[in-house]
Amino acid sequence: MHRILYILPLLFLFSCAVSKAPKEEFRGVWIATVANIDWPKHPDDDIAKKKKDFIKILDFYQNMNFNAAIVQVRTAGDALYPTDLAPWSRYLTGTEGEAPEGFDEPLKWMINETHKRGMEFHAWLNPYRATVSLDTTLLSKEHDYYQHPDWIVSYGKKNYYNPGLPKVREKFNTIIEELVTQYQVDAIHFDDYFYPYKVEGETFDDAETFAKYGLKGQSLDDWRRSNVDSLVQNVHRTIKKHKPWVQFGISPFGVWKNKSTDPMGSDTKAGQTTYEDLYADPVLWVQEGWLDYLAPQVYWSMDYPIASHKIITSWWDEHTPKTNLYIGNGTYKIMNNADKAWEKKNEIPKQLDYARNLENVDGNIFFSAKSLMGQHEKVNQKLRKKYYELPSENPKPLNRIVREVQLPAINSVETNYQKLEICISHTDDIPRFLNLYVAKKDKQQLIGKQYLSESDIEGCYQFNLKPKQVRKDLQINISDAYGNHSAMQPIIFN
Repeated sequence: MHRILYILPLLFLFSCAVSKAPKEEFRGVWIATVANIDWPKHPDDDIAKKKKDFIKILDFYQNMNFNAAIVQVRTAGDALYPTDLAPWSRYLTGTEGEAPEGFDEPLKWMINETHKRGMEFHAWLNPYRATVSLDTTLLSKEHDYYQHPDWIVSYGKKNYYNPGLPKVREKFNTIIEELVTQYQVDAIHFDDYFYPYKVEGETFDDAETFAKYGLKGQSLDDWRRSNVDSLVQNVHRTIKKHKPWVQFGISPFGVWKNKSTDPMGSDTKAGQTTYEDLYADPVLWVQEGWLDYLAPQVYWSMDYPIASHKIITSWWDEHTPKTNLYIGNGTYKIMNNADKAWEKKNEIPKQLDYARNLENVDGNIFFSAKSLMGQHEKVNQKLRKKYYELPSENPKPLNRIVREVQLPAINSVETNYQKLEICISHTDDIPRFLNLYVAKKDKQQLIGKQYLSESDIEGCYQFNLKPKQVRKDLQINISDAYGNHSAMQPIIFN
C-alpha cells in the first residue's frame, strides 16, 4: 500500500486502518471445545441450546464474511463424534464415554451448518495430548489411558501419547482416515501440541522407547523430531490417498527458533521454540510438500520486545513460501493482557494490515471464537467496514490439481426484495462453492458464496443482496476444491 506522505499528514496516522481486501483470503476462526472454551458453553446444556450456541458462533462470523471454521473434534484422546477409536468427549456430553442423547451425529450436523453458511469446515485435532490433567477419575475405561497404558507418558500436569511408538502413530493415522472417509471435512488441522512444552526440572520419560527405536548415531532431539515428521508425512499421505482435495494444515507455536541459537531463526527471545522444545519442524514439512497450509500462532502484539508480531510474521513470510500461509492472531488478548498494546482497538487491524502487505501471507485465523462475540464492538465495526466488508474466495492450494470445471446450468432465478434464489445443476463431482458476482466493467466482484457438497449436483441457493446489487449485472460460476473455476454464467431476470 503506497501512501503519499506530503498530503494531509494526519491521514497517515489513520491510513493503517484501511486495507483493500485481496480476491483470495483465508478468514478462519478456531472454535475450541476443550474445557468448553467456545462450545458447548456447558456440557450439561440440552441439545437445543448446544445447537443454538453453535449456530450463533457461525452466524457471527458469517456476518463478518469469514470463510472457514476450525472446529476442535478431538481434545485429549476423546471425540466429538461416534467412533470405536475413542470415547465420547465429556466436554460435549458431561460424562466421558457417554453418548449425547438425541444428538447421534454432532459432527455431521456441525459440518452441515458450517457449509450452509458458505464456510469451509476444518476438523481440528490434538495428536498427542492424552489428558488435560493428571486426574484420571473422569476418564472412560475406553480411553487409551486404560486400554493402552504403555502408550502414555505422564509429564508436568498432563498425560501424553508417546510419539516414539509406531503403534501410537498408526492409531492416529487410522483416526484421520476415518474422519476423511466418513465425513465431508474440507481439511484436517493440527495445533501446536506435539511433544509437550517443557517443564523445568522434569524429564519426558521416553528413554526406553528411544533405546528401542532410535537409529545408531541419532541424537534424542533428532529422533523426537523424526517421530513428529513421520506422523505428519503419514497423515498427509493418508488424506491424499482417499480425498486429494481435502487439505492438511498445521498451526505451530509462533517461533521456530531464536536467532541466538540459529542464524536462520527470528530476532526474538522466546522462552521455548517449536524446533528445539516441541520437536516440530514446520519448515521441513513445507519444504517436503506435506502441508497445504501453515498457520503459526503469532499471538504477540506488533512491537512486543521479546517476540514482536511484526518480526515473527515477516520471518514466516520469508521462510515458508511453498505453502499457503495464514497468520494466527490472538484476539483473546484484546483488553485482556498485561501488554498495554492490547488495550488499543487498532492492534488487530494493524496486524491484518501488516499481513496483507506481505508477499506470501494468504489470510488469518482468530483465536478464539468467543473473543469477539458480544464485546469489543469498536474492533468488530472496524473489521467489518475496513477489512471484511465483502466476501473473499478461499485460497487455492499451491500444489493444486488443474482440472476443467463445467459451466453450471441455471434452472430458475427468483427475487424477493433483497433475496435472490438460484436453482442450478452441474456435473462436477468435487465442487466446493457456487459464487455470485456483480460485474463492474471488465471485472467481477464476489458478493456471495454458497457451499456445494460432494454429493449435490443440483439444488437451490439463496443470497442476500444489498439494495444497490438488486437486478444488477449478476453472474455465477462454480469452483472446485482445488480453486479451479468454471466459466461465468450471466443471470437473466424475467
